[in-house]
Amino acid sequence: MPISSGIKGLQSIKSMQSVVKSGIPNKEDSDFIKLYMLEKERTRLKSEEIRMMQRLEIIQGRLKEIQTYYDEKATEMHLPAPSEKPGKSKKDDKKAWKTMSIDY
Repeated sequence: MPISSGIKGLQSIKSMQSVVKSGIPNKEDSDFIKLYMLEKERTRLKSEEIRMMQRLEIIQGRLKEIQTYYDEKATEMHLPAPSEKPGKSKKDDKKAWKTMSIDY
């Protein structure tokens, strides 16, 4: 049984000596790519800023609703409750409750 010394596909790999450099200087190429990438990032950040501002408006609106609710409840708690008839006494209040025993 013959042992193959070569790995299939190894002959097709290019070495660094066979690779030819591009005729376009790296400086020109990188500036255009950099400008393109910066423009893409700028548009992405702008759209993200718009979404964040919309979310911030929603949050601030909800915070205002909560604050107005707190203010309403605070004024209700500080107002004295309307008193009932002055003729009632504590005895009448006790009679209003009826107790019953529970058998287990």
